[in-house]
Amino acid sequence: MAAAVSPSRILKDLDQLWVDLGRNQQADAPAAVLRACAMTLLVLTDDSSEDPGETLALLMRDHPSRLILIRIAGGDSARLGARVLAQCWMPFGRRQQICCEQIEITASRASLADVPSVIRGLTVPDLPVAVWVRAGRFCGLADAVALLPMADKMVIDSAGVADLAAQAAFIYGALREGHSVADLAWTRLTRWREAVAQLFDDPANLERLAAIVKIRIAWEGERLPMSAAYVAAWLRKSLGPLPRFDFQPLGGAGRSRLHTIALVGEDFEYSIAVGQDRSVELQSGVRASHSVFPRLTEYELLREELSVMGPDPVYQAVMSLLSEFIPKS
Repeated sequence: MAAAVSPSRILKDLDQLWVDLGRNQQADAPAAVLRACAMTLLVLTDDSSEDPGETLALLMRDHPSRLILIRIAGGDSARLGARVLAQCWMPFGRRQQICCEQIEITASRASLADVPSVIRGLTVPDLPVAVWVRAGRFCGLADAVALLPMADKMVIDSAGVADLAAQAAFIYGALREGHSVADLAWTRLTRWREAVAQLFDDPANLERLAAIVKIRIAWEGERLPMSAAYVAAWLRKSLGPLPRFDFQPLGGAGRSRLHTIALVGEDFEYSIAVGQDRSVELQSGVRASHSVFPRLTEYELLREELSVMGPDPVYQAVMSLLSEFIPKS
């Protein structure tokens, strides 16, 4: 391991960073910098992914952290480097800056095995550790396996994943071993699941719940998206074994995505249109309500997931049923 990226060297650089920040303050404002940290946030990304800098800068304001950004670089030669910097902002109406530490580690694939031992010496003692795996061309779940044991929560995103069986096996295995895993593909469905559940707040609709005979799930793209499998498993958990499932591929290019969830009875249909970011309730073919949900950004999704570090029992129950709806490889 190169001395330049040893944990002790990086921690010394962090100490010097805070000394330099203090020296840069005005002499009449000795308390102008507040050092904030509520967790260690590890972010695994690569050079082919869009830079997450703006998302992370916003996230630090809600969840101040020691941010450790790990970039996986292309190339076959061994390369490992690190630098330290600070994320600072000044809340509106205040003169005091709030600052968080940021460590950026760049590693080629040949040097990736050295990264976990560096990180173990950099996490903040007695505070939770969250890992966000931001998959790209070089980076994926295989690269995150060594980080899982040190994480109180790992956040992944299954949107666009081609091999759903492998993805589901990783998540289910991690949950079974007691790790906390969150999938942004599941988080995006929260409002749509609520929309389905709210259909049955009406007592008249609730009486029809037992009369649902088919659940139709339509999706766009070349392959079944994880979100469609998640919805099916959640409805199986909620409604039991009786309704049958009908998956409808609508075709189209680009990333696959969920389009419509329909609960069908002999003489009625309740439908939630997902793909166009709108929720539409249909009863016997007549539009009954219409609500619009804007797309959530990565920042908004991560803010939600990092607000609860513990396990999600509903998600765990859904994962135990997911294999029924995952295409066999």
